[in-house]
Amino acid sequence: MSSCPHISQLRSVQPPKLSQSVHREECTQCFDNQDQPAGIDVCLTCFNGGCLDPERSHMRTHISKTSHPFTLNVKRKLKPSSKRAEDEEPPAKMTKIAVVEENESEKYEHKTALKCWLCDPVNGLELSDVEHKALVDGVMSSLSSARQSEVKSWEEEFTACEHTLTLEQFQTGHIAESGLAHCTKCDLKENLWLCLTCGSLGCGRKQFGGIGGNGHGLQHYEETRHPVSVKLGTITPEGGADIYCYVCNDAKLDLELATHLATFGINVQTQKKTEKSMTELQIEHNLKFDFSLTGEDGKALEPVFGPGLTGLANLGNSCYMASTLQTLFSLPSFQSRYFSASSGPDNTMKNHWATCQERLPADCLECQLYKIGDGLLSGRYSAPRGQASPSQFPSDPKSTNSLAHDSPIPVFQEGVKPSSFKSLIGKGHEEFSTMRQQDSEEFFGHLVESIRRYIKREGRASGDDPTEVFKFGLEQRLQCTECRRVRYRVEKMDVLSLSVPKRELMDVDKDDKEKEDGKKYEEVELKECLDGLVRDEALEYKCPQCKKDVLAIKQTKFTTYPDVLVIHAKKFQLVNWVPSKLDIPVNLPPNDLFELDSYIGYGLQKGEALLPEDDDKGSQLPEFNQEALAQLEIMGFPLIRCQKALLATGNQDPSAAMEWIFAHMDDADIDAPLQVAGSSGSGPEPSEDSISTLSAMGFTHAQARKALRETGGDPARAVDWLFSHPDDTGEEPAQVNEAAASTSAPVVENPGGSSILPARFKLKAFISHKGPSVHSGHYVAHIRHDGTQQHVDDGWVLFNDEKVVKADRESVNELKKLAYVYVFERI
Repeated sequence: MSSCPHISQLRSVQPPKLSQSVHREECTQCFDNQDQPAGIDVCLTCFNGGCLDPERSHMRTHISKTSHPFTLNVKRKLKPSSKRAEDEEPPAKMTKIAVVEENESEKYEHKTALKCWLCDPVNGLELSDVEHKALVDGVMSSLSSARQSEVKSWEEEFTACEHTLTLEQFQTGHIAESGLAHCTKCDLKENLWLCLTCGSLGCGRKQFGGIGGNGHGLQHYEETRHPVSVKLGTITPEGGADIYCYVCNDAKLDLELATHLATFGINVQTQKKTEKSMTELQIEHNLKFDFSLTGEDGKALEPVFGPGLTGLANLGNSCYMASTLQTLFSLPSFQSRYFSASSGPDNTMKNHWATCQERLPADCLECQLYKIGDGLLSGRYSAPRGQASPSQFPSDPKSTNSLAHDSPIPVFQEGVKPSSFKSLIGKGHEEFSTMRQQDSEEFFGHLVESIRRYIKREGRASGDDPTEVFKFGLEQRLQCTECRRVRYRVEKMDVLSLSVPKRELMDVDKDDKEKEDGKKYEEVELKECLDGLVRDEALEYKCPQCKKDVLAIKQTKFTTYPDVLVIHAKKFQLVNWVPSKLDIPVNLPPNDLFELDSYIGYGLQKGEALLPEDDDKGSQLPEFNQEALAQLEIMGFPLIRCQKALLATGNQDPSAAMEWIFAHMDDADIDAPLQVAGSSGSGPEPSEDSISTLSAMGFTHAQARKALRETGGDPARAVDWLFSHPDDTGEEPAQVNEAAASTSAPVVENPGGSSILPARFKLKAFISHKGPSVHSGHYVAHIRHDGTQQHVDDGWVLFNDEKVVKADRESVNELKKLAYVYVFERI
């Protein structure tokens, strides 16, 4: 080891604190990692991780920007495994989903080296670490950044609810001992749920992993409304168990479980866990859930490798994110924005790395998008499992695919792990920060908005925004059937959500009845879904011209078309406010091509007169349901509370209003004067039913909520308010559009897209989902490749997490019908 004049400065360097992220697994700006020959350098000042690749050398860039002098080089090799993680017993008591840090010393051999970059600004000068063992051990024993994020996001604390806290019980005697007990309505002795109200035993619903159940526990709740049950076989001496509240439709915590079980002769101290909890089953299910990787002929589908063909490793429940990212980065706008193979001055990726203002690349959305783009599109990380990732993909695909071709079992790739991206994009978000399965269409919207916020904050030009390709406008036209006046509004959109008609087939094969809910649905043409969007719809409306309630006709048309049309097929129904997915086949036009010319709208036409603005609608209280109001006053409630309760619950049901009053008795403003609708948007909170009614018309939840608050909860007047405020997103204070009240057409901000015809589109990709709900099961993406990639023919490629294969044509045609999100490119 060479001597270093700066070695004394290392004495002041402190090991990382528990709260600090230590990026020692992989580079924060690319997917090079500690398992590669050069390893990863960890900055000992900020604990950023950087690669040492001669061309990229992200650590060198980091050092030149920060002048941080010392790093720790980390290299890792796998030891023969002594025990698989899946063979270990789960903890007895599970009140949360949790991931614990693995003991890396048992699985890997590590080699470390201290380096001084003041002595060698190019590669760093290696130093002796004998005198600084505590510092090195501190870095190596810390929770790695990827694991720290994973641990935090897996934690899902179960909480008590009002139904477990106020549980009423009826003594009905002791239940039979384990092994003898069975469902009261069938002979099942496993997957049994004990009603904590009356002691009835009912079998659960069918569970992941083939565990049987006929749903008699749920049936018992529907018959009795007894809210809380516990799953026998999951009870532990520590008081752990699966508790389910049917009213909340969620897993809950029973703080008095031991007392509640004692009512039925169950002593928790003598219990032994004999069945997997729902948490364990869900984790196991989502980690193992897989689409078929065989073709119609039964042969394994062929893995493919190369640029644009890199998989994303599943982080536990991340397939919704992986399928969305693969789809987005197959589009030219994302490829040109976030990946550049050139090394010249126009390389925006390298320019950003050199000028990024964030303290750490892991905290910069732009850095992480460049990292994803480089990982997916460069081809450096696309190689069969067990083979070293090539620094540059060979020109002959057979040289890299040989392992996959020669082996009777396909050899897939490792895939890159988007841990840092997931941690950043989900930061602060109630859902995407967790490890629970999410809706891929919702994640698409969240990612698009996150990119736009970043670009706006940075003051970039719109041409730098790759999401511009999704923008288009929908024209909403409203016409009073009596005075014939009209009102127009244009809504800026990124996704076209289409309702899919549900027509159940009565004649179902016996084999089909045993699958999922046993129902099959009639095939629907995509054109029928589009026609349903633009079909005239009659609704109740308070006309500001006629000064009375009338029927109005609402019609939806396109004002502009996007370059990339994302269609969200709404194939689900709400069961207890939980979306349940329906497998309704949707047939696309021949060759996946269709035109939208006939769906164009042209705005205000010659001879049409606009509806006037209602000057009095913000200055009067709404009309209250007098019968409901009288019933509430008879109960002794103050008038102001009765009025607020009716406005908050739909102005109809006195029972619902009474429950609202009891729930808000302690509100500081419960007796404050009632505020009439106005420009402040501070009216009483509208009911969810009213919001849902407006949302079903195509308005967003935020828009519907604000419109109802502005109009005292009156849905008919809320519709008029929405058409009078076409640019109001509902997120910020309303800005009155004076032009909307004039005799000329409303002035609308350009929604993006183009109105030039013809508007022809061809399918580029689709995201499929397998499972009973959009929040469980598994997502995959199919992407059409045009044959320009040197390692795949013209056709479809299936991206199933880290598994990337040539898709079987017959399977594609079937899965296309059951897709959840379609992506069409304008041609």
